[in-house]
Amino acid sequence: MAQPASRSDLINYCKRQLGAPVLEINVADEQVDDLVDDALQYFHERHFDGVGQVYLKYKITQADIDRGKGTDSVGIVTTTATTSINGASASFQFEENSNYLQIPPEILGITKIFKFDGSNTVTNNMFSVRYQLFLNDIYYWGSTELLTYAMTKTYLEDIDFLLTTEKQIRFNQRQDRLYLDLDWGSVSINDYIVIDCTRLLNPNDFTRVYNDSFLKKYLTALIKRQWGQNLIKFQGVKLPGGIELNGRQIYDDAEKDLEIIREQMSNTYELPPMDMIG
Repeated sequence: MAQPASRSDLINYCKRQLGAPVLEINVADEQVDDLVDDALQYFHERHFDGVGQVYLKYKITQADIDRGKGTDSVGIVTTTATTSINGASASFQFEENSNYLQIPPEILGITKIFKFDGSNTVTNNMFSVRYQLFLNDIYYWGSTELLTYAMTKTYLEDIDFLLTTEKQIRFNQRQDRLYLDLDWGSVSINDYIVIDCTRLLNPNDFTRVYNDSFLKKYLTALIKRQWGQNLIKFQGVKLPGGIELNGRQIYDDAEKDLEIIREQMSNTYELPPMDMIG
């Protein structure tokens, strides 16, 4: 069909673009499956429509606190490094706290976590300045100008920013681990953290991914290159009727197509680095 809605529809569409069923596309099904996975990975990692922003909520457990505080043997990882100093062997031991949360593999990036502690009296609980300001001033509607209220709230946020530092995090997509560099002694069981992250769009759940214009062109070029690479091994072999397929030409054409498509990705579909925005 012209608008693929599944993995098999996308494969059949790409093969038709290459000449099937008039021509036999000499690419094994296993090779095509690998190419679909490669194309989806490239689409998810580079295309701005390949991911979506989500907020994941996580409840802190006692095991998380114990691991973060290093109260159990699992929470501490010891690394030993050996080197030579002035001809003598010396060993150094480094301890690392395994203060991480296991993240689902479909999460590609994490921006930050939202504050979850209630120890800040500037902005939280009923004795905070924010609560008292709202209780005493805003209760009488019209007694306080909105500009004054907004400026006061901004001032309180500045105080909060200076006195309460943001939670430091470390995340690498290939590890699937979110490291939380915080004081685990201030964390309580059943506290929640909210993770601001980007998650890939699962094409099985959102089938319109299979109909993306970039993905269709990119996968077609990948299959075309694999077709040419397969035929290169049989260069000069004639088919019935004297027809000879030029594998080298097919391969070179596919490489040119991929170069154009990837350049289009960088110029059109890929978000620029943060230091180049603005």
